Amino acid sequence: MHGGGHDSAKALRWALVLTAGFLVAEVVGGIVSNSLTLLADAGHMLTDVGALALSLFVTWLARQPATPRRTYGYLRWEILAALLNGATLLAVSAWIVWQAVGRLRHPEPVQTGIMLVVAALGLVVNAIAAKLLHGGARHSLNLRGAYLHVVSDLLGSVAAVAAALCARFLGWSLADPIASILMTALIVRGSWSLVRESVDILLESTPAHIDVVQLRSALESVPAVESVHDLHVWTLTSGVVAMSAHAVVTMPDQHQQALEAMTAQAAAHGIHQTTIQIEGRALADCRPPENRAV
Repeated sequence: MHGGGHDSAKALRWALVLTAGFLVAEVVGGIVSNSLTLLADAGHMLTDVGALALSLFVTWLARQPATPRRTYGYLRWEILAALLNGATLLAVSAWIVWQAVGRLRHPEPVQTGIMLVVAALGLVVNAIAAKLLHGGARHSLNLRGAYLHVVSDLLGSVAAVAAALCARFLGWSLADPIASILMTALIVRGSWSLVRESVDILLESTPAHIDVVQLRSALESVPAVESVHDLHVWTLTSGVVAMSAHAVVTMPDQHQQALEAMTAQAAAHGIHQTTIQIEGRALADCRPPENRAV
């Protein structure tokens, strides 16, 4: 795990250097060429610099050891960073659409030569950065947020190249704002998915790949287990699923065997952080009716 974290940090550092280095060139190119697509992409790239820096910091923070006050360490910072990155992308996308609608109503001339050169360079830079982050994005919401930022810029560069070619060789000045809107639509789709998944984790929702009904049946199929109640499954951070449950096992000499078997059943469902309370009889029956779990 430590090696994976080190590789992620290295990829983030290189992506940050590439993105920050090209940001200045794209801002200058956008202003000189009067290209909204380039300026929109530069706006995304500016948020990328912040997002990559935040992701890099969170990667370091998440590796810090747990403390008596924070017994799970700083794992949830990864989810907070992913939520912030996704929300920022949505906000920037709204601004781009607003500007693009204004350009559609009142088209402005664009210096397509400068726009094409800058967009092509941006395409190369963003493709390299996306390649660096692609592997870790499948396993970490934090890296996925950073990866989506970079991919959004990659799409922006593609849109900018296409718009520059259309404007230069076809004389279609509306290609610039239209390309920025199409680019933004693709970005919003990925950003919304990231925000929704982050919120689900923060709300401790059951992970989508876990069927609680099947899990309960598997736990109750263990010999000596009469019933399972107060079953909860949630995600601590990317790839770390936790479970807590109460199990009724009336035979004291079967407690340890039942606990081991239920732990194995949970692991078969991809759950490796388990807390199972063994009860001789259901404690829920001892509670006042208004305090009983549903």
